[in-house]
Amino acid sequence: MTEKEIIEGCLRQKRECQQELFRRYAGKMLVVCMRYARHQMEAEDVVQDAFIKVFDHLNQFQNKGSFEGWIRRIVVNTALKTFDRKSFTHEQYGLDVREDYSAAEPSVYAQLSEEELLGLIAQLPDGYRIVFNLYAIEGYSHAEVAEMLGVQESTSRSQLVKARKMLQAMVMDLQKVAV
Repeated sequence: MTEKEIIEGCLRQKRECQQELFRRYAGKMLVVCMRYARHQMEAEDVVQDAFIKVFDHLNQFQNKGSFEGWIRRIVVNTALKTFDRKSFTHEQYGLDVREDYSAAEPSVYAQLSEEELLGLIAQLPDGYRIVFNLYAIEGYSHAEVAEMLGVQESTSRSQLVKARKMLQAMVMDLQKVAV
């Protein structure tokens, strides 16, 4: 089935087309949700909620841009709504600056697998993790992140800086363990 046939079938409420759409995109969207969620079950719940929205609003897809991108935007927005948007605006997380990490060898970062890096990102506090994902991975601007989260642009920038420092410290700690 082509993407167009799947969409048309879903609009006509054909169960096999709905199943095919879910089968085709659910795995990719679960990966997206795992970056925002605290654990697998929470990510699966977000995917379910997001696909309900996809099916409910499928008639609004205007064939402008990628269909997968349209679904991804719904998934990201659903993930963000799942978490209390304001919970991290007052988040205080102390960073103990033990050393100057700016001198870190570039090879340290290259040695991390994608899975290890995503594992470190998952350990970030919610606010840091959400801003980091939206900005660094999804590619939204600080203005867009601020609008999506209902915060000031400076808050987005601040959370990103803190997330990067914390990730850098985690990577350096991993390097120390490896040595």
